[in-house]
Amino acid sequence: MTASMIPGFVRHDIDVNGPRLSVHLGGEGPPLLLLHGYPQTHATWQRIAPALAARFSCVIPDLPGYGDSAAPADDPDAAAPPMSKRAIAGRMLALMAGLGHDRFHVLGHDRGARVAYRLALDAPQAVARLGIIEVIPTGEMWRAYDADMALKSYHWTFLAQPAPLPERMIGADPEGYVDWTLRSWTQAGDLSAFAPEALASYRAQARDPARIHAMCEDYRAGAGFDRALDDADRAAGRTIAAPVHFVWSEGGFPARTGDPMGLWRAWAPRLTGGSVPAGHFAQEEAPDAVLAAYLPFFTEG
Repeated sequence: MTASMIPGFVRHDIDVNGPRLSVHLGGEGPPLLLLHGYPQTHATWQRIAPALAARFSCVIPDLPGYGDSAAPADDPDAAAPPMSKRAIAGRMLALMAGLGHDRFHVLGHDRGARVAYRLALDAPQAVARLGIIEVIPTGEMWRAYDADMALKSYHWTFLAQPAPLPERMIGADPEGYVDWTLRSWTQAGDLSAFAPEALASYRAQARDPARIHAMCEDYRAGAGFDRALDDADRAAGRTIAAPVHFVWSEGGFPARTGDPMGLWRAWAPRLTGGSVPAGHFAQEEAPDAVLAAYLPFFTEG
């Protein structure tokens, strides 16, 4: 147990259904699980977590292979690849149960949002309310992949290439790659949105070859296993039972589809949502707008 960079939070190392997870705990009230995206860590929640902790018991892990959480070993024989959203969602479910939370709210951004909605589909009894920031379902994203989307989100195909091609290319200049990625996805086109300690944590994990590999495995799962699950769910007409509040950024990826709410409506019958003035990293670029969207939503639940 050590201090967290998030004010009022404490970091714990927790073993659950796999290698060690680094988890930041803080606040009181109904449980709320926050899941970060790529290429980030728990630090992405630094600007909104203290306000959420005033009303909720917040659980903020580094996803497996990110931040200070251990990277799982590759397992080609596993029913679900260790970096697939199903496998990670199962670990998040076990984490919350181990903390005494059988039913809870979830808020996810980017890759964490994909884990979040897979958790809601696979364990509907556990998810009370679901917040989604800046993604559309994985299968829908691939179907929306036209030339303009491909140029903006080239990393979907680059990171999914067979090992070790992307790992070697990123490893040649890991901090340069992370800075380029972060900068190019913000509305301002620079790094001003990121707190210095958060930016340091994003750069630090990029210097670790094991974490670079885990991130690539995350996207390889997205291109194969995760996409196949989404397509099967869509064909079967499965939907998310929980109320869903979806926030997308005016300068982000879902906005480029032309109808992000429409794409989610087929998956989430109890859907609300709206846009915020930001690039892809809404909770860091426009924290007040994100809090204004989600505090009422989760408080109502």
